[in-house]
Amino acid sequence: MENPECLKLDNQLCFPLYVIAKEMTGLYRPFLDELDITYPQYLVMMILWEHDGLPVSSIGEKLYLDSGTLTPLLKRLEAKGFISRKRKKEDERVVEVFITESGKALQLKACEIPGKLLKKIDAAPEDWIALKESVQKILNKIEK
Repeated sequence: MENPECLKLDNQLCFPLYVIAKEMTGLYRPFLDELDITYPQYLVMMILWEHDGLPVSSIGEKLYLDSGTLTPLLKRLEAKGFISRKRKKEDERVVEVFITESGKALQLKACEIPGKLLKKIDAAPEDWIALKESVQKILNKIEK
């Protein structure tokens, strides 16, 4: 039998990653509630603020979401008036997503969120950078 110590929760990397992801999402909630969007919707909007007019498939790739998860999320954002979805003229199978004027106005309000979050957690910027770089290294290895 393998060493049972390896199955203790305190010895797992996955558990603190799970908890920090859950807690971070929870910290965003009050700020996102003010904007009337959820955390996954916020992620979609951040992608579109950076690259407007992306196909749904590209958004899904960037967020690691399948179309079954992404489509209802996009429908809710569209119902709120933040995005519009249009079929590409050259290939009607492709749906592109565009930011509306309301979505652009939302970006101005959302710009305050990162600063508010950093203030709430009170960690040094270099700690955030080191954590992000470490997690990204692991994620890159998983993706290979």
